[in-house]
Amino acid sequence: MPTEPHNEPSTLPTWRMKVLVGGLCLFWAALAVRLVDLQWVRRQKLAERASRQSSYLETIPARPGEIVDRHGRLMATSVSVRSVYIVPSRVSNPWQTAWSLADALSLDADVLYERIAKASDKHFLWVKRRITDADADRIRQLKMPSNTWGFREEYLRRYPQGNMACHVLGLRNIDGHGQGGLEQTFESTLRGTDGRRVLVRDARGRVVEVKDEVELTPQHGRTIVTSLDAVLQVYAERELDQLMEEKKALGATAIIIDPKTGELLAVASRPGFDPNEPSQIPDAAWRNLAVTAVFEPGSTFKPFVVARALDKGIIQREEKFNCENGLYRMGGRQLHDHHKYGMLSLTDVLVKSSNIGMAKIGEKLGNDELFDLTHAWGFGARTGVELPGELSGIVHPRKKWTSYSIGSVPMGQEIAVTPMQLIAAHAALANGGLLKTPRLVMRQQEVGATPGGFATSANEADTHVVSRVCSAETAAWLVREPMTQVVERGTGKKAKSRNYSFFGKTGTAQKLDPETGEYSHSKYIASFVCGAPAEDPQALVLVMVDEPNDAGTGFGGDVAAPAAGRLLQKVLLHLHVPGTAVRTTREKL
Repeated sequence: MPTEPHNEPSTLPTWRMKVLVGGLCLFWAALAVRLVDLQWVRRQKLAERASRQSSYLETIPARPGEIVDRHGRLMATSVSVRSVYIVPSRVSNPWQTAWSLADALSLDADVLYERIAKASDKHFLWVKRRITDADADRIRQLKMPSNTWGFREEYLRRYPQGNMACHVLGLRNIDGHGQGGLEQTFESTLRGTDGRRVLVRDARGRVVEVKDEVELTPQHGRTIVTSLDAVLQVYAERELDQLMEEKKALGATAIIIDPKTGELLAVASRPGFDPNEPSQIPDAAWRNLAVTAVFEPGSTFKPFVVARALDKGIIQREEKFNCENGLYRMGGRQLHDHHKYGMLSLTDVLVKSSNIGMAKIGEKLGNDELFDLTHAWGFGARTGVELPGELSGIVHPRKKWTSYSIGSVPMGQEIAVTPMQLIAAHAALANGGLLKTPRLVMRQQEVGATPGGFATSANEADTHVVSRVCSAETAAWLVREPMTQVVERGTGKKAKSRNYSFFGKTGTAQKLDPETGEYSHSKYIASFVCGAPAEDPQALVLVMVDEPNDAGTGFGGDVAAPAAGRLLQKVLLHLHVPGTAVRTTREKL
């Protein structure tokens, strides 16, 4: 029989086996190296990374400090509210999420969807800030995945008195930054410093643990104690509201100051606004006219010129001036008075507000003295009051002063001042010739401090005395004689009080016409500064009205004096200052 062929079992070629075994060896070697790297070399770094991925820092917001008046009345505070956010990178259905949230929060669904879509790779997106409790309840009922949204506690700034002292207080925007007023000036003091704490979350992003230790304790803001008296602030604002209504003015401001300390008891400006509704504030309302209105002071400047001339011995209190029957030629210039005055005493030059009499005093002083006294009384420089945006007024360099300046400056022209500068200068007259920086902040209170636990501000020291601008004797004579007579029988008699000895000075400034560059004969700034009692001044009031537009003359004595007189009367009664009759009775006793 034929022999069948023998079939040997098939085997892989030797070289293929070697390649396979070598590859397996390399794989296991690489795996071993990787394990060594993970377990030994990079173990600490990976552990830290895992910790960071499972825990995160949450900001603990600091509570902004409050603002109160001198008696502790609340003017600005903060309340805790919720804000809702989402994690766009974890939202699986952006449109459904946007529609649900928009319906719950009364938002535009299309706008919210676009915001989510644009932030699809982000891990945080605000949906709505500072929501109500009802909003929060509606969001919870949506039952969205817990790792896609959440609440954060924030602070909402509230102003319990509405628009009262709005320009002094300012406001805080949605991110908590101060805008205008003390909110801006004392931003860092009021804001405080946020804290941080560690939260641990699981793989789905849910918080599973809050670490007991706080990485950084929040430092809450300090409370600012202002010099304002809320009652007097209300009085001032009511007078301005009445003026704005009656005179149809563009704007108005009122300032009340304690001349002995420089403390501002009230600062009001119109038009105003409600800081609780920042989106509804018109542009014109942002201006604080007390520190940003710049105008020629007119006759309110005249006492400062007389003070310098008296102290220099250039004129005497008993001196008389020929007012030329209302027409005086200074070189090629003609000066006029409102009435045809003949010989006037120095007192009557101020009482009747004679421009010709003041021009003659200017001729005796000369431009150098006029320039020096203007700066000495604080004009041409900011007062330093704690309000942002304060302007320095206008005092031209000495080289620009001409022969016209000798006659113009003594009657309050060719220079421009702010209401704050003007009342600070008049406060110096009432304070025996000492010019002090007006101030709004008395002290700063630490959080949780006892009533006596205040941090003294630099302003509480006597360092706010700027300089002596005239002698005490001259200041006392001006206040008790000519400026008292201004109210008794002069241009300010509409501010006269029955039970207090008022002193003051009116001012009427023509506004420049921007088209012609000349003084307008129909647009004025009316002002009046008054104080009392003349024997020992306890308070000063300034009222300034921009472009009163009524059937009256628009002069300071007609527009500003009545309002200032009413306001000063209320101030003295509120401060329990004895009236003239009471003082006389006590002296007899």
